Amino acid sequence: MPQSSPDDAIDYLPSPDHPGWHLWQMRNPGHFNDLYGDVLLRTNADGTARVRIYPKPHLTNADGNIHGGALMGFVDICLFAGPYQLGVGAAMGAVTVDAQVQFVGAADLGAPVDALVEIVRETGGFVFTRGLVVQQDRPILSFTGLIKKRRSRS
Repeated sequence: MPQSSPDDAIDYLPSPDHPGWHLWQMRNPGHFNDLYGDVLLRTNADGTARVRIYPKPHLTNADGNIHGGALMGFVDICLFAGPYQLGVGAAMGAVTVDAQVQFVGAADLGAPVDALVEIVRETGGFVFTRGLVVQQDRPILSFTGLIKKRRSRS
């Protein structure tokens, strides 16, 4: 399991309210990620990461569903949180190079939204991921993404 280091901007801690899950939260408040509230992580039995949010009313559109832009922001968080949960410590401080999203359904405020994230390939400088965002096992969107790892500071 990954652990936070003093250089990390994000704390990774066991969740006191959700046994078996870890909290992924910004060490200093006031950042974009704060819009999503608690982001929870765990590893599934199949080796994928599960990233969970509990949608908030400010993330909805005029129809009362979760706004597509809010879901794309969640995907961007998952491009880092998923690989980190799966042991890629270099995901911390990486940058998004590419993200593709295909919407297949709508999400609402009634239940948690989960992303099932897998690493397709990791190289010395990049992490390639793909995933599926679901709500109560109902597909909401699929995605692929590429992040560039931070170069080590020497």
